[in-house]
Parts: sequence; C-alpha cells; structure tokens
Amino acid sequence: MKLKLTPRFSARLLAVGTAVLLSVSAQALPEAQFQPAFEQFLQAARGGDGAIEKSADTFSALLKSEPGNPVLMAYAGASTAMKANTTWLPWKKMSYAEDGMALLDKALAMLTPAHNAPLQHATPAVLEVRFVAANTFLAVPGFMNRGARGAKLLNEILSSPLLASSPLEFRANVWLAGATLAANDKRIDDARKYLNQVIQANAPQIEAARAQLKALAS
Repeated sequence: MKLKLTPRFSARLLAVGTAVLLSVSAQALPEAQFQPAFEQFLQAARGGDGAIEKSADTFSALLKSEPGNPVLMAYAGASTAMKANTTWLPWKKMSYAEDGMALLDKALAMLTPAHNAPLQHATPAVLEVRFVAANTFLAVPGFMNRGARGAKLLNEILSSPLLASSPLEFRANVWLAGATLAANDKRIDDARKYLNQVIQANAPQIEAARAQLKALAS
C-alpha cells in the first residue's frame, strides 16, 4: 500500500502572528515550539522516512502537553498516517494509516465555532484542521474509502467565508489543491478558476499555478 501525503504547503505557508487563546479547553502552543515542529512536518510531507518519523514523534509529544488542541492533533494524525510509507510490512502500513486517520477524525470532531479564530497560525483553526485532514484523506488508497470525505472537506474550505481573511499563502495552497481535485474530476473550468485566483492574487505559488494552467491546456 502506498500512502503519500502531499499537502500543498510551503515552508512559509502562514504568517506568524500572535496566538489567540480560545474559550475552549485548548490553548495555543507558543510559536517558538510550534514552528519548528511545523517545519519538520513540511519536510516529512516532501518525503524521507527520517523526517516522517521525527514529525510523528514531535507532534505526538506536543499533543500530550495540549491534548485539547485540534491543530496539534491534526498534524499528529497526518504525520502518523505518513508513517505507512516507512515500512514494507502490510499490517504496519494499515496500522499507521488507521491510527493517523483516527486522530484526524477526533480532531475534526473537536471543532467548535470557537475554532473559527486562529489557534496556532494566523489561519482559522477550523480551516487548518480541515485542510490537513482533506489532504490526508485524498492521499490514502481508494480502498480506505476516505476520498469522498476529503473532497467534501476541501470544498467546505473553498466555500468558507473564513478563507477570504486567511493568509494569502494558505488561500493559494487551498486553491491549488482545489484545482488538482477539480482537474481529477474533469471539472476543467473549476480548475482554471482556482488557478487564476492564485495568479490574480499574485501569491507566492504563482509559478506553480501557471504551470498547472499550461498542463490543463495541453
């Protein structure tokens, strides 16, 4: 089983802002602790067994200190699911994937209206958790029956009024993911729309959007 998480993040995905303490059980982890773990996650998403193992271990440890933080839980779940790529043993692959998705399910279930505010980044926690989950669900093999939910989560983010006030790089990553999903579904007009939004916004991912537009035209 090949499981490859490919979230369309970059190392400068989100602006670092003042953490907001929500009126729920979770508190924001200090950025000095969160940002190195986030950078490690990005390395894991680009591949490399060592980075994946480190990311999973790091977010699991952080989650123990803030068990009510859905953002930490989402990253712990995604990095755990990526561990399926680090072994050839089928039972271990399934175990990592299932454990990771169980954490993602729990993180999604924890979301409340209070999580419309940022928790770890300048991005609303509800969008960040859903985006991490969507990318994971869309990456796992079809027989795990997560693709439809991943697509639903991504479409919810794309249509959310909270997206407009999110950092530009996050918005562009969402649009790029939306374009990929639309292209896979043969919704070429929608794919072009999302890619043009990246270009019109002059986002850092503008060259990636132009390349995808060119590929659609070929």
